[in-house]
Amino acid sequence: MQVTIDKDSGFCFGVVHAIEAAEKALREEGHLFCLGDIVHNNEEVRRLENKGLQIINEDEFNRLNDSRVLIRAHGEPPKTYAVAARNRIELIDATCQVVLKLQRDIAASYLQMKRIGGQIVIYGKKGHAEVVGLLGQTNQEGIVVSSIGDLDQVDFTRTSVLYSQTTQSVEEYGKIIAEMRRRYRNGGGEALFECHDTICRRVANRARQIQEFAVQYDKVIFVSGEKSSNGLYLFDLCRRINPQSWFVSRLQQLDDIPFAPDDSVGICGATSTPMWLMQEVADVLRSKQF
Repeated sequence: MQVTIDKDSGFCFGVVHAIEAAEKALREEGHLFCLGDIVHNNEEVRRLENKGLQIINEDEFNRLNDSRVLIRAHGEPPKTYAVAARNRIELIDATCQVVLKLQRDIAASYLQMKRIGGQIVIYGKKGHAEVVGLLGQTNQEGIVVSSIGDLDQVDFTRTSVLYSQTTQSVEEYGKIIAEMRRRYRNGGGEALFECHDTICRRVANRARQIQEFAVQYDKVIFVSGEKSSNGLYLFDLCRRINPQSWFVSRLQQLDDIPFAPDDSVGICGATSTPMWLMQEVADVLRSKQF
C-alpha cells in the first residue's frame, strides 16, 4: 500500500504558538489551566493533559483566584480579561494574531456603528469559541449569521458592517456578501453596506491545496477532531473531489475502512490536526496485513 502524508496539513501558526506557550509553562511549573480545549483535537488535548494541562470551562474560570490560565488561539471576549483582573489570574494570552486583529477591528467598528445607529454582522458558527470572542467586542449586540436564512435578522434599512470568523469558507462567505449586497441594492441603500475579508489566508489556501491533494489517491484519510469547524469544512471539500474519503479522529476507526493491498492512500488533516497523529495513522496503514 502506498501511503503519503500531505505536507501542507497540520497545525496553523496560531495553534503552534498556543501549544508552544502551554508546553513552556508546563515545563516550568508542571501544571497549567486552559480556558476551553486548547485545540479542537481530542488526541492532542489528551497528550497535553498527560503533561499537566487542565481544561476548565467558564464557570470554573470565574471561581479561580491567584492562578495561571492559558487563553487559546481562538481568543476570548473582554469579560474574560475583566474576571482575570478581578481574581488576580495571570493570563498567558495565546490568541492568534489574525484573530486578535479581527477582534480589534470589530471593536472599533462597533463604536462607530453605535454613534450612527448601525449594526455589526458576523458570519460564523454560533457558539464557536472564536465567534464568542468576536461577539464580545460588540457587547453582545452583534448579529451572528451562519447561513443566508439568518440574514432575516438584519435590518437592511440600517448601516451594516460585515466580518467573518477567520476559519470560514471563502465560497460561503462570498454568498453571504452577495446576498446582503442584493438586499441593500433592492432597498436603495447599497451605500449602507460595508464588508471585510477576514478569513485567514492559511485556511483559504488550504481549500485549494486539500482538493489538489485528494484527487491524487484511491482513498483519502482525513484526520481531524470532530469539533473542528475547519476540519469539517476541509473534509467536505475532500469528499466532493474524492468520494473515497474517510473522516478519522481515532486510530481505531481505521479498522472500519475497506483497504486493498494496491491502494494509494493520502493522509491529510485540519489546521487543528497534529502531525504526530497523521504519522501514527500512516504507521498503522503501512503495517497493515492483507
